[in-house]
Amino acid sequence: MKYTTEVTINLPRVRVIELFDNVENMYKWQEGLKSFKIVSGNPGQEGSRSEMVYEGRKGDLIMTETITKRNLPDEFHGVYKTRGVYNEIYNYFIEMEEDKTTWRTLSVFRFRGLMALMAPFMKTAFTKNTLLNMERFKAFAEN
Repeated sequence: MKYTTEVTINLPRVRVIELFDNVENMYKWQEGLKSFKIVSGNPGQEGSRSEMVYEGRKGDLIMTETITKRNLPDEFHGVYKTRGVYNEIYNYFIEMEEDKTTWRTLSVFRFRGLMALMAPFMKTAFTKNTLLNMERFKAFAEN
């Protein structure tokens, strides 16, 4: 499954990146994030691996993040894995005007097991969830 989402943030790109690139800010816009810890590598740099724990409906959801490309302020890409789900996210930050930034993502999912059977029926839900998280970041950043 593959889809693209985008939001326009009413801030200069340099400020958007400053807020996006701060791990402590993740708790302010990623709903349910309970913990974030570096497993290996230099924090925030290509090749680094982190573990994130989210509060899930049926207990904690543990996700690993591997940063695959860090070319800020233009782009930031990562691979996110959890039980039955492999997700590549390509983040692009486009300076539209002096005080407007478009954040565009390309999300590519691969599923295994039960998730592989359910995924074709859930594309709309996945897309809406990604956009909701982006809107949460936008609200956090603008306020």
